[in-house]
Amino acid sequence: MILKDSIVALSSGRLPAGIAVIRISGPQSRFVVETISGSTVPNRVASYRKLRGRDGSVLDSGLVVFFAGPDSFTGEDVAEFHVHGGRAVVARMLETIAGFDGVRHAEPGEFTRRAFLNGKLDLVETEALADLINAETEAQRRFAVRNAQGVQSELYLGWRRRLIHARAMIEAEIDFADEDAVPGSVAETVWSDVQTMIDEIERHVAGFRAAEIIRDGFEVVILGAPNAGKSSLFNALARREAAIVTDEPGTTRDLLEVVLDLEGVRVRVTDTAGLREAPGKIEAIGIEKARTKAHSADLLLLLEDLAEPVAIGVVPSGIPALRVGTKIDLLGGKSPSPTAHYDFAISTRDGTGLAELLDEIGRRAAAQIGKAGDILPSRLRHVELLNETKRFLVAAASGHRGQELLAEELRLAADRLGRIVGAVDVEDMLDVIFSQFCIGK
Repeated sequence: MILKDSIVALSSGRLPAGIAVIRISGPQSRFVVETISGSTVPNRVASYRKLRGRDGSVLDSGLVVFFAGPDSFTGEDVAEFHVHGGRAVVARMLETIAGFDGVRHAEPGEFTRRAFLNGKLDLVETEALADLINAETEAQRRFAVRNAQGVQSELYLGWRRRLIHARAMIEAEIDFADEDAVPGSVAETVWSDVQTMIDEIERHVAGFRAAEIIRDGFEVVILGAPNAGKSSLFNALARREAAIVTDEPGTTRDLLEVVLDLEGVRVRVTDTAGLREAPGKIEAIGIEKARTKAHSADLLLLLEDLAEPVAIGVVPSGIPALRVGTKIDLLGGKSPSPTAHYDFAISTRDGTGLAELLDEIGRRAAAQIGKAGDILPSRLRHVELLNETKRFLVAAASGHRGQELLAEELRLAADRLGRIVGAVDVEDMLDVIFSQFCIGK
């Protein structure tokens, strides 16, 4: 797709910085880079040049690189200026470049959008690129890299190719039912593969929770009676005074959250209000929030003060939990009662048991995201379209209608798979997807 205007933006990080990369994409790229650098620029070779404005004044000195389309990130002619990362330098460079006819400042995500429109990326790879830019943990990086390399797209396109083939076979059987060249067993083979595909899609969709954990975090919620040591543990995990710790019961009234990186997995730990009967009005709101949060947890930490144990009471069923005895330092070297059945005994004062508890949380978080080679749906929109795909396939496999209608169900299923990767019209989704990117990407 040929666009008439060219776009420019700062594509590197926050200023000031040692180096700033200014990127321009579009038909004016070569003219701009050669005008500012003062001579021709070879393709895909970095050159050190003195950079000048239209009036001949020196703007800066730095590297310039030109990438002739379609062999560039966007598929268009692309140029980059690697200049000193001062705010004044970058501002003057952007002002100068945007002053050329046919050049304007880029909108958020516009470089990547052009890459999509020019067939350099599909939608799934585009979303993976956004994930890669935002990755904070090793698991997020690995997940994004695999999807950016196209493994997720190839899975969906593979299913789509199988459906297009199945539909062609069904329609051939309809059109040439009297011809010997079309065997009568075609339908049986097609519907067997459709059922196989239904099972494959179900297993794939079931992995979405693991993808959510990779992207958003493994949810750990701390529960316990007032003064059970919840906020002390929370502060120890956060390695800062994130929560107020006093001897007064009910100090924590709202949910407090800290994000950890354990075993390369994002883990979100939430401190909650102490659970007890007959609290005050404000404290009761905090307790209700704690119980609600507990129901969405991946792991509960149930804390009890070993010196003065108070039972928590009813906790959500079906959610994995670890029973943690706190303040073991107050036992004077004694071990907890063997009948107490604690998974861990800890002290936030001297650090006893904290490393072991963190190791167990990290192990459970890593186990939830599955094997490194698993292909997982990375967005809710993927899951929604996959569920629609399955619904059409189930309707087609039922065989309760004429073959023309069954072939139409296969067409609709293939259409939904095409929408995931952008192989069919998805104009209504583009603004939402590309708005996730920063300007310059």
